[in-house]
Amino acid sequence: MSQIVIRKIDAAHNKDARIPNQPFEIWGRMIPSIDHGKWSYEVEKNEKPTQDCFPDERYNVTKDDATFLGAYDGDTCVGLAVLRKDMFRYLYLDDLKVNRDYRGQGVGGKLIEACMHKAEKLGMQGVYTIGQDTNASACLFYLKHSFDIGGFDNRSYRGTAQEDSANIFFYRDLKND
Repeated sequence: MSQIVIRKIDAAHNKDARIPNQPFEIWGRMIPSIDHGKWSYEVEKNEKPTQDCFPDERYNVTKDDATFLGAYDGDTCVGLAVLRKDMFRYLYLDDLKVNRDYRGQGVGGKLIEACMHKAEKLGMQGVYTIGQDTNASACLFYLKHSFDIGGFDNRSYRGTAQEDSANIFFYRDLKND
């Protein structure tokens, strides 16, 4: 791997915003709890790990109301962060993905730092995102990168194929950096 460079994806590189999703291991569930306003969590391991893969998105950098940041190894986009302005003073990290061959090499962390820089440039409070409780790796990734648990939603997936999942909200404030 050569040096990874993070840059905004422009219209000329729209295809880079459509890097395919790849399978990831589902090995456990994060179980958050709150006591007197302080969040904590446990991780419950699955008896048998499984694989999951999200459907591919059809992002369009000229039509979608978002900022697309790409992680590039030379001319190849190997990671993507999609940021959207939210109604409050946080940028919403709508999507974060890294090519399987580049996972565990700091690419996701570089994308997170670029997201924080974008939030600072826009005068925002910070960045927030959502992780499914059933994707313990993603949840632990956000905690490792200085996000804090800030909420839990166990209703969003009702009536869907992922009804046994819940969303955990993760926040990272600029003032804590």
